[in-house]
Amino acid sequence: MKLRNIAIIAHVDHGKTTLVDQLLAQSGAFRENQRVAERVMDSNDLEKERGITILAKATSVVWKDTRINIVDTPGHADFGGEVERILNMVDGAIVLVDAAEGPMPQTKFVVAKALKIGLRPIVAVNKIDRPDERHIEVINEVFDLFAALDATDEQLDFPILYGSGRDGWMATAPEGPRDEGLAPLFDQVLAHVPEAEAEKGPFRMLGTILEANPFLGRIITGRITAGTVKPNQTIKVIGQDGKTIEQGRVSKILAFRGIERQPIELGEPGDIVSIAGLTKGTVADTFCDLSVEQAIPAQPIDPPTVTMSFIVNDSPLAGTEGDKVTSRMIRDRLIKEAEGNVTLKIEESADKDSFFVSGRGELQLAILIETMRREGFELAVSRPRVVFKTDASTGERLEPIEEVVIDVDEEHAGVVVQRMSERKADMVEMKPSGGNRQRLVFYAPTRGLIGYQSELMTDTRGTAIMNRLFKAYEPYKGEIAGRRNGVLISNDSGEAVGYALWNLEDRGPMMIEPGWKVYQGMIIGEHNRENDLEVNVLKGKKLSNVRSTGKDEAVRLTPPIRMTLERSLAWIQDDELVEVTPKSIRLRKVLLDPTVRKRADKSREVA
Repeated sequence: MKLRNIAIIAHVDHGKTTLVDQLLAQSGAFRENQRVAERVMDSNDLEKERGITILAKATSVVWKDTRINIVDTPGHADFGGEVERILNMVDGAIVLVDAAEGPMPQTKFVVAKALKIGLRPIVAVNKIDRPDERHIEVINEVFDLFAALDATDEQLDFPILYGSGRDGWMATAPEGPRDEGLAPLFDQVLAHVPEAEAEKGPFRMLGTILEANPFLGRIITGRITAGTVKPNQTIKVIGQDGKTIEQGRVSKILAFRGIERQPIELGEPGDIVSIAGLTKGTVADTFCDLSVEQAIPAQPIDPPTVTMSFIVNDSPLAGTEGDKVTSRMIRDRLIKEAEGNVTLKIEESADKDSFFVSGRGELQLAILIETMRREGFELAVSRPRVVFKTDASTGERLEPIEEVVIDVDEEHAGVVVQRMSERKADMVEMKPSGGNRQRLVFYAPTRGLIGYQSELMTDTRGTAIMNRLFKAYEPYKGEIAGRRNGVLISNDSGEAVGYALWNLEDRGPMMIEPGWKVYQGMIIGEHNRENDLEVNVLKGKKLSNVRSTGKDEAVRLTPPIRMTLERSLAWIQDDELVEVTPKSIRLRKVLLDPTVRKRADKSREVA
């Protein structure tokens, strides 16, 4: 059977996964009476909850005697490492663009990688039925983007389709016809994307996606570059340095057939398959015949820009809610994660009780923490810090700079510009983006953007959309002011009392409710002033046997601030930690004892 391998590239919320649903349905991958979940490719619980794709996944459909392998890629820059590897497996790309928003930073990031390795894109303008669609300007923006990314004349001569992934139609004109479904898109893929070709020689495959299966062990997915592979065949794994990592027998070969993976008896060149049976081979390694000596070169991965400390939980409530609390368990879990996720870097501290985990952004690290807490882990994590570098020639300190695109209503543009300038951002562009909205483009240090998302939502009444993309390492921009308010700290351990919280409300907003367990050094609220304040939240009302003529006032508490994991990570300072357990997220000081804390503050002032 003829083969085509394509990737679907788009920004967050531009409709990739929804389009894949329709491609599967219209190609006959589902039975007529089969119940299918919405966004079937988002199989992970966190993906379903957040409505974003985190892990790249492959599927396949058959159209007119041709098998089309489709790879659904993440749309968020924090998961860009997935995309960079995936592009090695495909021969073409569908660039999906929203008919109103146009090409966004993440589209630019992935398209740049795709054009660089020579993929010829098909542009699909999605959501053409939006009332604020502007397809002519969007196509011009796409062309300008491709030209700016040094696309070849052949790549600039891209076919254009218009349609709605949700309604399941695509056509060569914005008005339709709509009754042909996605047939025009399938036909365009067959006509425009080159057939999957194979190189001469014995079996070779570059590992691209790694996963653990409870029945089959490690499964590595990749595209067969040359030769064929069968179950029970002995193969070897070569690292990027050319050294042999292991030899082993292939226990099973799985291929994508619709949304299911099925065992096959022969992996053919050009096809995307999964191999089980090897214990050490990982992403970017070459899986090959015993006679092969040279590794397949892998695409270089952009470096991590943000780091956090994962620390063994040592609070008084440690071990009461989770069952995985030791440093050995945390270490094993992080190493397992780093095997499959090439953008993560794990380093162990000297005392073995904490680990430095570096990644692309705070969202990527927050997803890892959220996944771990759902698996039963308890740990404490520090505030995200950026990874600095030193210029080899000048010795100058460099920091990561990001391109930030903010779409905002005109009335709020002023406050956004002011807030970004406070964060040492340089504005490079300001233009109308339709519907009384402005598109602001900044170059901003990553340090200044940590924690800005929630502040942006407050300043713009939830109407702004912010997109970020790593640009480059540039000279250090200087100090950036952090959080301005201090915190309210519990001075004792026990259960919080409603009466005490009610009396403390004029000191600042609370983060806990009556009945919650607290301990000395735990943060229970935000102080109205700049200094930290120790307070007693365990103090109940003194009762006597004398009845007063006036009725006791009922305690009416203001609802507390709900601190989600991402909000907590962005809000804390360097001397604070987030304690994460399967049931709770608590904020605390690194040093719980107030005497030790004061001594540390004094020594810092002297220094």
